[in-house]
Amino acid sequence: MAKTELDGVAKAAILLITLGPEKSAKIFKHLKEEEIEQLTLEIANTNSVSPKLKDEVLNEFYEICIAQQYIAEGGITYAKDLLEKALGIDKAMDVISKLTASLQVRPFEFLRKTDASQLLNFIQDEHPQTIALILSYLSAGQASQVVAALPPEKQADVAKRIAQMDRTSPDIIKEVEKVLERKLSSLVNQDYTIIGGVDSIVEILNAVDRSTEKHIMETLEIDEPELADEIRKKMFVFEDILSLDDRAIQRVLRDVDNNELAVALKNANEEVQNVIFRNLSKRLAAMIKEDMDFMGPVRIKDVEEAQQKIVNIIRKLEDAGEIVVARGGGDDLVV
Repeated sequence: MAKTELDGVAKAAILLITLGPEKSAKIFKHLKEEEIEQLTLEIANTNSVSPKLKDEVLNEFYEICIAQQYIAEGGITYAKDLLEKALGIDKAMDVISKLTASLQVRPFEFLRKTDASQLLNFIQDEHPQTIALILSYLSAGQASQVVAALPPEKQADVAKRIAQMDRTSPDIIKEVEKVLERKLSSLVNQDYTIIGGVDSIVEILNAVDRSTEKHIMETLEIDEPELADEIRKKMFVFEDILSLDDRAIQRVLRDVDNNELAVALKNANEEVQNVIFRNLSKRLAAMIKEDMDFMGPVRIKDVEEAQQKIVNIIRKLEDAGEIVVARGGGDDLVV
């Protein structure tokens, strides 16, 4: 049978046969159960493979691996240029087309490898809607650094636009990419792309520093109170520890460093301090209070960082199902 007549499973089975049992076993560890079953059945039904067919399948696999590496290094255009030089135009397009069916390259992928400070210089003069579109495609960590570095008057505007973004036409995405002088249009899905939204801005706000988060939320509460309420319901800030029950607070405090707790409580309101101390042993509460008295003035930035670490512990425990965080309304009530 010619290589062109084989489907993906058959080619994968031949590749595994060619690689041998030891290497194939390592590959199996990274596959799903149904994939392993398919391949096992295909291998079992493969009686013999000619050396020529083995070489063809192995070469195709190698070419696709090289193409994926090129894409990871510099994007689709970079990969296409290198493959054309190495394999010729027709062969390069053949390899790329095999990848595009399964490979999803996000728009603005080239920006995801750019340092946040460089990225800020690159996009800060763009329209807030353009900035919002770009940040929606970046990781929450990268986007949060850019949002924090934007001028205060632009932060809330960009945050609002990300939250209100729903679907963006591929034509608009292509145009923005063209303005940014990079072409990824060949891999932009021709369906409308769902990006942004409240969940997207919540992820970003959860990653920025507290000062930036407070400024954005306070501005949104004035300009877009309903949107601010919707965002806040999905967020958890340090003061929201008051919404946890005593058992949950005690579980959180088991993972909190005592020194971090003393710093975090330094600028906390009395109600938050009381609920924390109530859930500590008398001896430990007295020790934390003593530490707070003797540590002297503490930078707001250090307090916010300590509070953020505790918030991250709360989110982690919530994700693990160890505690329940009520988020607006009574829907999260557990009985």
